[in-house]
Amino acid sequence: MAKVQEEIFSEMEKGKVFSFSGKGMSSSGERGFRSIMKRDGRIVEFNHEKIAEAIFRAARAVGGEDRQLAGEIAQVVMNYLKKTKKNGIPTVEEVQDAVEKVLIETGHAKTAKAYILYRDRRTRLREAKSDLMDAVEEILVETNRENANVSNSPSAKMLQIASAASKKYYLYRLLPEEFSQAHINGDIHIHDLDFYGKTLTCVQIPLGRLLTEGFNNGHGYIRPPKRIASAAALAAIILQSSQNDMHGGQSFAFFDRDMAPFAVNASEDEVYQAMEALIYNLNSMHSRAGAQVPFSSLNLGTDTSPEGRMVTRCLLLAHEKGLGRGETPIFPNILFRLKRGVNFEPGDPNYDLFQLAMKVAAKRLNPTFSFMDSSFNEPYGAEVSYMGCRTRVIANRHGEEISTGRGNLSFTSINLPRLAIKAKGNLELFYNMLDQTIDLVARQLYHRYRVQSRLKVKDMPFLMGQKLYMDSEKLKPEDTIAPVIKHGTLSIGFIGLAETLYALTGLHHGEDASAQQLGLEIISHMRERVDELCEEYDLNYTLLATPAEGLSGRFLNLDRRKFGIIEGVTDKEYYTNSFHIPVSEEISCFDKISLEGPYHKLTNAGHISYVELSSPPIDNLEALEAIIRHMAASDMGYAGINFPIDECLACGYQGIFSADCPSCGSDLLRRVRRITGYLSTVDRFNDAKKAELAERKAHL
Repeated sequence: MAKVQEEIFSEMEKGKVFSFSGKGMSSSGERGFRSIMKRDGRIVEFNHEKIAEAIFRAARAVGGEDRQLAGEIAQVVMNYLKKTKKNGIPTVEEVQDAVEKVLIETGHAKTAKAYILYRDRRTRLREAKSDLMDAVEEILVETNRENANVSNSPSAKMLQIASAASKKYYLYRLLPEEFSQAHINGDIHIHDLDFYGKTLTCVQIPLGRLLTEGFNNGHGYIRPPKRIASAAALAAIILQSSQNDMHGGQSFAFFDRDMAPFAVNASEDEVYQAMEALIYNLNSMHSRAGAQVPFSSLNLGTDTSPEGRMVTRCLLLAHEKGLGRGETPIFPNILFRLKRGVNFEPGDPNYDLFQLAMKVAAKRLNPTFSFMDSSFNEPYGAEVSYMGCRTRVIANRHGEEISTGRGNLSFTSINLPRLAIKAKGNLELFYNMLDQTIDLVARQLYHRYRVQSRLKVKDMPFLMGQKLYMDSEKLKPEDTIAPVIKHGTLSIGFIGLAETLYALTGLHHGEDASAQQLGLEIISHMRERVDELCEEYDLNYTLLATPAEGLSGRFLNLDRRKFGIIEGVTDKEYYTNSFHIPVSEEISCFDKISLEGPYHKLTNAGHISYVELSSPPIDNLEALEAIIRHMAASDMGYAGINFPIDECLACGYQGIFSADCPSCGSDLLRRVRRITGYLSTVDRFNDAKKAELAERKAHL
C-alpha cells in the first residue's frame, strides 16, 4: 500500500495530468481554479484531474477499483473548495484537507485512512529532509558535541554529515513507527542510531591469538611479531583495524598476559619504549568515525609472570610520563584489575603494581579500577573485563562465559525522569509505564538484532573475517553473522535516577534513605524484567547504567519543552548520569560510594562510579587507597577518581588555574577532565556537560 500511496503523492506534487473517461469530472470551464500554491511558495497550474487520480489510487490500496466513483468524489472536492475558498489561490495543504474531509463525510473511511496515513508520512519525510539540511548547515560551521572525542576537522564534518543523513534514513525508512516515534519524542534513545543496521557496538579483542597467528587487515598477511616493539605496534594496528568495523569501543581483555610472551628476553628499556610508542600511537591515529582516535581500553594487573609484570609496569610508567611535552594522554583507557591474592593486599605478588597504578592515577586520572572480588564478578575469577565507557560483557546463554571475543551489540536508554513526571507521584502508574517502556525497548533491540543478523562476514572484514568474534572462525565471507552475534549483549539503559526519585518523592537518594530504598527497588525491578527478557527472547539482554553524554542534555531539553521547569527535575541543563548521586550534592566520598555501590550488582551490562577530588591526590596516596578499598567493600565493579588537570601548552606547567598560566602567562591552555568514562578536554564538552562540570563539587 505504501508504494501505491508514494506514487499518488509524488505524481500530484510533480504536476502530472490524468485524463478520465466517463462522467464525474466537470469541463475545464467549470474548474473554478487555474493555479495552486506549492509548499515552497511556487504558483503552478491547477490540474484538478490529479485529485481524482489520488482518490482512485488511495481507494485501490484498500481494495477499491471504481474510477468513475473517484471522479465523482473529486468533483465534490472541487465544489467544496469553490464554496470555502472564494478568494485567493488554494494551497496544496488546503486541497489535501478538502480531500480528507470529503472522503470521511461521504462514507469512504478506509480510503480516507489510507490517504491520511500516507499524507502524514510524506509530511514527516519532508520535515526530516528539512531537519537534515539544518543539521548539515550547523555541522559545516562546527561539528556537534554529542561526543567529546570528535574533532572539528574537515573529515570529521564530512563523517558527521553522513551520520546525520543515516539517522534520518533509519528513523523514517527502516524503523517501525512505534520505535521511531518513541525515539523522536524522547521516551527512549536509540544510541548510535546512524549505525543502526551497519555494524555492532564493541568487542574485547583476542590480542594474544592475533599476535601469535598473525592477521590480514586488508592488503596482505601480517606475520607474528618476534619482539615487544613490533608486538606493541601491531596492537595499535589491531585496535585501529577493529575500530574501522565498529562504532563503539575496542578493548584488550588481558593486555598484560597477551603481551608477555613478546617481552621474553627483552630489557626493561625495550619494553618501556614499546609501551611509550603504543601510547603515542593511540593518541594520534585519527581513524575512528568522526575523525576520532580509536576508543581504546586495556585491562591489566593480574598477570604475575615476570614478563607480564614488566609490561604492566612499563605501560604505567610511560603513561605517567605523558606525551611529548608531558601532556596527559587521553587514550588508552587503562583498567587495573584488583583481586585478593594477586595484587590487593601487602604480600600479594602484584601488590607493588597496585601501588604504582594508584600513583599514576593520582597524577593522570588513569588507570581506573575494576574489582574482581565483587559479588557479581567473583564467580568468574579474574575473567571479567570492562571498557573505559563502563561496558561489561560476561554471562552467555549460548556459549562460554568469558569476555574475550564478545561485546555489546546495541543499547537503548529509557527516559526515567519523564515516566516519573507523568506518574505525578503514583508509583503504580510509574511501574506500569516503566514496564511498557521496557517491553518497547526489548522489541526495538530485537528488531535491530534481526537487522544486524543479516549482515555478512564480508561486511566486517576484520572483526568477522579475521575471527575476532567468538565462533566467527566457523563462517565464510558470504555467510551471515547471525550464528555468532548471539554471544553478544543487548542492553537496556537508563539515566536520571536522581531526578526520577525527586519527581516521585521530592528528594533524591543522596538526601533521603527512603528515596535510596525506592531507587534500589526501581532498578531491581528493571533488572528482574531484563532477566525475564533473556528467557523470553533466548538472548543476552542486560541492564546498563547508561554513559549519557549528549543524551543527558537531549532528554532534559525535550522534557523541559514538554513539561516546563520542574524544581529538582528539569531546572538545570542536564539529567544526572545513570544511578549517580547528583554532582552538586555536598556529600562525603565514602557516603557516595556506599550509596552507589549496591547499584553495580544490578546493572550487569556495565556501571561506573566516581569520586570527585578538588586536586590531584599525588601527595596523599594513603587516602586514595582508603577510597579504593571502600569501593571494594561497597561491592562496586568498576570505579575511578576524578580531579581537574590543567596544562599550559606554551611552557608545560601543570596544576589547577582559573585563568592564564601562572608560570608564563600564556592563554594556550589544555584542561583535561573525565567525561562519561573517558578523558577529554573541556573545549570539546557539549553545553549540557559543561553545565554539569561547572556544578561538580568535590567530595569531602
